[in-house]
This record gives sequence, C-alpha cells and structure tokens, in this order.
Amino acid sequence: MKGRVLSGMQPSGRLHIGNLLGALQNWVELQERYECYYCIVDWHALTTGYANPEVIGEYSKDLLLNYLAAGIDPDKCTVFLQSKVYQHAELHLLLGMITPLSRLERVPTYKEKQTELKEKDLNTYGFLGYPLLQTADILLYRAGYVPVGVDQEPHIEITREIARRFHHLYEVDVFVEPETLLTKFPKVVGTDGRKMSKSYENAIYLSDSPDVVEKKIKTMMTDPARERRRDPGTPELSPVYHLHKIFSSEQELAHVANGCRTAEIGCIDCKKILVKNVLHVLDPIWKRREELNHNPSYLADVIEEGNKKASVTAEETMSLVRGAMKFQ
Repeated sequence: MKGRVLSGMQPSGRLHIGNLLGALQNWVELQERYECYYCIVDWHALTTGYANPEVIGEYSKDLLLNYLAAGIDPDKCTVFLQSKVYQHAELHLLLGMITPLSRLERVPTYKEKQTELKEKDLNTYGFLGYPLLQTADILLYRAGYVPVGVDQEPHIEITREIARRFHHLYEVDVFVEPETLLTKFPKVVGTDGRKMSKSYENAIYLSDSPDVVEKKIKTMMTDPARERRRDPGTPELSPVYHLHKIFSSEQELAHVANGCRTAEIGCIDCKKILVKNVLHVLDPIWKRREELNHNPSYLADVIEEGNKKASVTAEETMSLVRGAMKFQ
C-alpha cells in the first residue's frame, strides 16, 4: 500500500519559479510513488488576506491552472479546494479546544511573519491559529508524509504534538504522526538577492511572458564590484549566479563562474545564458497553461471530482474523531 502525502499552497498571489522549484516539481515526482492529496488552501489565504477576500477566488483558479500545467496529474492524485471540504473547519475547531495557547505563540513563524508583514494587522486569532489549521489539514487525511521547506518543519512538529495530545486525552489512536519530506530547493533567490517572494516584488512568475522574464533577468543585481566590463567579480555575490546553479548545466556554471572572476565575460553575457535556460524550463508550462485556459470545463471537473474524493477521506477521519471523543 502506498504511503499518503498531503501538501498545499495558498492562493495569495501568482506562483513564481521558487514555488515551481521548491514544491511543484517535487509534487510531480511524489505522485508517482505515493497516494497524494494536493490542496488549494484558500482558508489559509484569509489569515493575511482577510481584508481583500474577493481576490482569493481568482488566485485559486490560477493556482489550479499552475498545478496542472506543471505536471500535477488528477488521474494520479487528488487535487481539491480546502473550503469545499468542511471537515477541515470541524477538525480545526475540535483541535482548538485541546491546544494550549502558549504552544501556538511559540511557533517561530508567528513572530517572523508579523515582522515581515508589518503593514498588515496580524493580531488576529486566525493568524495565530494558522499552524493549527495546517495541523487539521494534515491530520484529516492521516498523511504519513508532508513535503515542506526547512522553515516549515516547526509546523510539522506541532502537528505531531497535537496528534499525541489527542491520543493521550481520548485514549484512542486516530491520527498518523507525519514525517517531513524536505524539498530539494528550499530557497530560490529573487531578482534582488533576497528569497524570492511575492511580498518582496522580486519574483519571476509562471504567468510572466517570455519578454517579461527576459527583462527581469537582464535587470537583476550582480556583483557590485563589476562597475565596468573589464572588472573581475565574485560570482557568489550575484543572485544571477545562484539561479545559474539551478537552471544551468555544470559546464555553463563553470563557464560563467570563471568568466566572472577573470572578466572574460560581462554580466550581460552571463544573463543571456540564464535567460535561455529559464525559458527552456518555462516554455512547456506556458504551452500547457494556454491549453488549459481554453478548457474551463475540464478545470471545473478536476476540482469537483477532487473535492468529492477528499470529502470522503475527510469524513472517514472525522467519524473516528467523533467516536474517540464520544461526541456524536
């Protein structure tokens, strides 16, 4: 029997190549080896985007489009919308009754995100309870594995803790304590050298046109020491080089690194190679997006069937939860 995987993304904006490399490509591989549930976690998007909920629906459609264009196959996995599977809310509420407030306040990303998104009022229960809703997402499907980046490991640990607390309180083992499957590329740099993020406006999006991608790469930061073409540089100081390490071949990587150090090539030449390789990766995704955009009925069928299948699994778990709590 295949092990079960659960993962999801927030429809809080357009997906970028960091999402592709850090999650979607990994998901495509996992669907060949596991029973996978891939969720569009639209309720999670409300934790920081509650002031403008009207955009979440459009972002959810775009997210589904990118899931499928990147290679997620609904015949091999279950793709669904969190808000259409109401058991997520039920389990979140029940787990909230047994989860200490102090434990949620100790989750590292709670303070980090408040600092990062200081322009938003995040002093809400919804934001504090984000890890608990994520816990409900995972436990609801009794998933044994969750593919995440390193920064999300504390969220998986609190999931295990809450599962153990539930089992101790009600003396019945209902849930599976999940393990992490760390992604291959936990961090992708953006055009300004920081982690690629919608919040920083430094991202290359899957929905960008070839011209836009080329323009973004050609205007990327490079080693500030290379003020003139003949100045030697340090490639490790350039975000362009860090993207080369992901998109370019070993030979190309060695060529641009040596050319930068010796000033044999200029930054424009270095960027042209990166543009070629990024476009090569994105081109099949763009073509698939275009096909899917012309078939809205197929997209609707995929999410409807996924919602139905996810609801069946979720209700199986909730029946066990209610029984364990003797709360029918």
